[in-house]
Amino acid sequence: MQVLVTGGSGFVGRQVVQALLARGQTVRCLVRPGAEKNLSRQAGMNFAYGDVLRPETLAAAVAGCAAVVHLVGIIREFPARGITFQSLHVQATANVVAAAQKAGIGRYLHMSALEAQSAPVAAYYQTKLQAEKLVKNSGLAYTIFRPSIIYGPQDGFINLLKRQLETLGVVPIIGDGRYQLQPVPVWQVAQGFALALEKPATVNRSYDVGGPEPVSMNELIDTLARVLDRKIWKVHLPVWPLRLAARVLGRFAWFPVTADQITMLLAGNTCDPRPFYEDFGLTPVPLAEGLAAYLQPPR
Repeated sequence: MQVLVTGGSGFVGRQVVQALLARGQTVRCLVRPGAEKNLSRQAGMNFAYGDVLRPETLAAAVAGCAAVVHLVGIIREFPARGITFQSLHVQATANVVAAAQKAGIGRYLHMSALEAQSAPVAAYYQTKLQAEKLVKNSGLAYTIFRPSIIYGPQDGFINLLKRQLETLGVVPIIGDGRYQLQPVPVWQVAQGFALALEKPATVNRSYDVGGPEPVSMNELIDTLARVLDRKIWKVHLPVWPLRLAARVLGRFAWFPVTADQITMLLAGNTCDPRPFYEDFGLTPVPLAEGLAAYLQPPR
């Protein structure tokens, strides 16, 4: 089948595109002019030029497709530049869903986020939840994925920690580092999207996606250091002055974190991923093994 992928040029999107192609699907990537350079042309892939915030461009993009994979999202907003959670999470989803409905799309796969549930703690989660409600009320045969921290080649989180370890030997940690995460490799998330098109049992289901078990931020850093065979010095940063600075400076791209991101981090990000692994027939990847798969040079 032909599958329209939004956000296909991003970190997760590139892996999803490869997973779909590997399973014999034809992939059409929705891209803005110039973004196609982030994707290498290959057999079974083509481009549609458009924008999820310009609904008039979406009809041609979905024409002839049997499924839509909607991955577009942001982790940080810059309202002065028009980059907001409301527009990129909620309005973009509304536009893509409407185009899919009009085209009679048979399957719709949606990228959400862990903790996008009742009473979310931050605007990021609140808008992810709003987008989920649009999908669930659409009448489309949907599958929703809610991943924890996603890691892999060219990710923005583990690779930042890696650079800090290798260049400074020091990793700053917000607070006591005891809050828990459940990192999952990007290739397993991508496999989930690709396999959902082949598994009717996943229709109208939502899946929390995470690694095999929670780890604290301290444990994550220690595991990364062991994989890289590096000695480290963890520096714990007090929360309140950093939160205060983030409230003032978080609107600037050069400042590393926003107040909402601090709130989300300290709240933790864990789940029970067993339904995901069982329904998709996948085996959880231990954190050390997953990190070594792309961080350690081949021997």
